Amino acid sequence: MNIPQTFDVNQPTRIRFGCGALAQLPEVVRETGGKRVFLVMDPGLAEAGIQERVTGLFAGAGIPYELYDEIDPEPGLRLADEGVRRAQAFGADCVVGVGGGSAMDVAKAVSILLTNGGKAVDYIGLGKIGKPGAPKIMVPTTAGTGAEVTFTAVFINEETGSKGGMNGDPLYPDAAVLDPELTRTLPPGITAATGIDAFTHALEAYVSTAAHPLSDLYAREAIVRIARALPVAYANGDNMTARTDMLLGSLLAGKALATAGVGLVHAMAYPLGGMYNIPHGLANAVLLPYVVEYNIIGSPERFADIAGLMGYDVAGLPLIDAARRAVDAVFNLTYDVGIPDRLADLGVEENRIAEMADVALTVARPVANNPRRPSRDDVIHIYETAFDGYE
Repeated sequence: MNIPQTFDVNQPTRIRFGCGALAQLPEVVRETGGKRVFLVMDPGLAEAGIQERVTGLFAGAGIPYELYDEIDPEPGLRLADEGVRRAQAFGADCVVGVGGGSAMDVAKAVSILLTNGGKAVDYIGLGKIGKPGAPKIMVPTTAGTGAEVTFTAVFINEETGSKGGMNGDPLYPDAAVLDPELTRTLPPGITAATGIDAFTHALEAYVSTAAHPLSDLYAREAIVRIARALPVAYANGDNMTARTDMLLGSLLAGKALATAGVGLVHAMAYPLGGMYNIPHGLANAVLLPYVVEYNIIGSPERFADIAGLMGYDVAGLPLIDAARRAVDAVFNLTYDVGIPDRLADLGVEENRIAEMADVALTVARPVANNPRRPSRDDVIHIYETAFDGYE
């Protein structure tokens, strides 16, 4: 792959990272100028005790807040529109998103709608956001999406069933508070799916046609950390060394994807979310080994690097054989953390594969970033292989 020697990087998010960092959230709100907080949270955080911790911090600091926790795992545009209506009624001047990618994406969209007006559907696409949003702060509780440092918010259009993203620099959060302690209670299945999602961000950014030296630094470090830590965090969620590595790896992977983009795995995952409501991280995780196998010949040097970064000995192997070790490495990682190895196990219908391929190929930027340019027949074949799984 020819690495472009010109690139444009804008990553304005201020980051506070570390165990116990959540306690600084009221201070961060005040630093952004926030006085009345619209708080977007995943509903499951109440049971985990995280909702009470966050609202208790605001109450103790005398910061008024309005809680919005009616968030779906795969959010529709209506959630952003309803959120801004409630935020306006409350008089919010700051938005805080706490949870996984869904809550953070809704929070980012509400921030934009507060200052730009209109409906969420008006901003699906690239470069459609004219004004900066209201100050927005993200607090991830999963180690997966990297949404706390990206310029994208992804939604399902309920009218069309399609999935698409708002994209633009105004979506970058003003600040992010990352506390590994908040990920301690993640169940193993969610740890696995979100962790492979983060790993996919790093891998696809590393082999992206838009990769550059700065994105490579983020991606390589993320690959090493996630490959090492994910099985441990999956096996023992109380291992805070692994949890910290995972949250840092997810952050770095988010920075890599924000500067180099993602590829065909993400494009093919979009219709699984839009048509079947399969969580994004799980869709990526199941597809990843099959797309890696397809992509090997498009960037053998980079895939050989990935195998090495994942701890596989590739010294002395012919290049293509070293690259193919990445397929084994990725499949073994997904297997070790209990990811299903075929789409049939997710309820996907084989007779809709051609339809899914047509939708996937409309996700233009990830398709363009992919190291191997896919045809419609290629995408259909990958889906068919992933549907049946490896024998």
